[in-house]
Amino acid sequence: MNGIAKLLIGLMVIGAVTWFIYDRSAPTIQYDLIIANGTVYDGSGGSPYTANVAVSKDRIVAIGDIDPKRSNLVIDASGMAVAPGFINVLSWATESLLVDGRSQGDIRQGVTTEVFGEGSTMGPINAEMRREMIERQGDLKFDVAWTSFGDYLMHLEQKGISPNVASYLGATTVRINVLGYEDRHATPAELSRMQEIVAEAMEEGALGIGSSLIYAPAAYANTEELIALMQTASRYGGGYISHMRSEGDRFEEAVDELISIARATDAPAEIYHLKAAGKSNWHKMDRVIEKVEAARAEGLKITADMYSYVAGATGLDAMMPPWVQEGGFSEWSKRLQDMSLRPRLIEEMSSPQDWENLYLAAGSADKVLLTGFKSATLKPLTGKSLAEVAQMRGKSPEETAIELVIEDGSRVGTAYFIMSEENLRKKVQLPWVSFGSDAGSYTVAEPFTLSGTHPRAYGNFARVFAKYVREDQVLSVEEAVRKMTSLPAANMQLRERGSLKAGYFADIVIFDPTTIQDHATFDDPHQYSTGVSEVFINGVHVLKNGEHTGSTPGRVLRGPGWTGWAQ
Repeated sequence: MNGIAKLLIGLMVIGAVTWFIYDRSAPTIQYDLIIANGTVYDGSGGSPYTANVAVSKDRIVAIGDIDPKRSNLVIDASGMAVAPGFINVLSWATESLLVDGRSQGDIRQGVTTEVFGEGSTMGPINAEMRREMIERQGDLKFDVAWTSFGDYLMHLEQKGISPNVASYLGATTVRINVLGYEDRHATPAELSRMQEIVAEAMEEGALGIGSSLIYAPAAYANTEELIALMQTASRYGGGYISHMRSEGDRFEEAVDELISIARATDAPAEIYHLKAAGKSNWHKMDRVIEKVEAARAEGLKITADMYSYVAGATGLDAMMPPWVQEGGFSEWSKRLQDMSLRPRLIEEMSSPQDWENLYLAAGSADKVLLTGFKSATLKPLTGKSLAEVAQMRGKSPEETAIELVIEDGSRVGTAYFIMSEENLRKKVQLPWVSFGSDAGSYTVAEPFTLSGTHPRAYGNFARVFAKYVREDQVLSVEEAVRKMTSLPAANMQLRERGSLKAGYFADIVIFDPTTIQDHATFDDPHQYSTGVSEVFINGVHVLKNGEHTGSTPGRVLRGPGWTGWAQ
């Protein structure tokens, strides 16, 4: 072998050794992110395990013993829980996201997806509905630049929002499009038009139909109308979700109606914020649970969701009869000012009737808390009970409620203390119950702080871990995570969400189960929860070291009937 040959061989050996050493000391970068050393709660409800999670672009690509050197971005999650992003199955962030797309109140709790649709949705709207939407705005001001159901959701995505969004189509919205606010049944032609609206929304990505049957004009719909709407939605694979016709005196009958709609349409059905309202009805929870579990045993897909507080929140309209509200707010206000109707109205507000009255369910005016006014003159009353304001004015609670609606030009935001803690603990443990805030997602700044709110807007999810996992010990961390992730994702058919699995979208939350804590109270609701350090949505870092990054990677998540699935 001549000298040149020996030199070439030597260079080859040196090159091979150099490549070997380099390959071991500086692995090829394969991932955009690796979350290392965390305790993985994958959403299945199974035991947690220590592993690394690798993300590329918007997807989880691997979970296991992954070399952290294969990513330039590594987050050490030692001692922390790593879980799928939480899904808020009942969100009213429909307006708050238009004003501030960061969704701070929910993001800081680990919520990565907001689901809308409790009866009323932001679309489709006609010209008159658009006018009313603009006219009825309070502290939150926004342009109404859409008409259809799908256009509203796309408007959010194009505007820029941090969380993902999905929505059922509001049955109330469908009804107003066709019948306005009239208290009557739909004609066959009107019902046919309503079904056409449902079909359009399903093709635009609606998850199904959502109803809210204690409120006017939704209360005017009979079961047959709801079945007709759901027959159309179910052809597209959609589900039914409902604030039922009663959560109080006719609680069991309302559950029967929901189950009958599911049975008639072969569609999954979910009870919005499962509750027994009013002390005289608390005992009915056991029987309702039996009804749901019997239906599930029959093969029907019946589920429910809840929020983690004993008080619900709505408006003073929930203590007034449906007949006085017919025709929309303008006609409602005129009737309230008609003194010839006042004796009948007060009598029906103060005694049991055939409609759902949350004032009576609360039991007394001191358990009715006023949380939100439009009028600057009335805003000082925020946080006071109806009993306190009635005493200040020297009038009955019923008269006071009537006057407040007239003076404020709104339904007046109200919290009603109507549930038992015992029932909350019971519901939390049910394997088919998930969680929803039933609130907007706010920033601790104006315009959001101009009014009060229910503390669930800032604390619903953190409270589950703080109270029911740590304090009461009626739920494990892994089961709480399942109820916030894979369970609602399956119930709402959210594709490739709700689990930490290779191939799924990278909606990920890192939190400390030993410190996660809600801080919002009824006296001081505008307080963020703590204990969540990192949130990724579609692979983008949205919460970093507990602070919002300003990123808005949220997307519209569409239902099974979306025409885009076929593209």
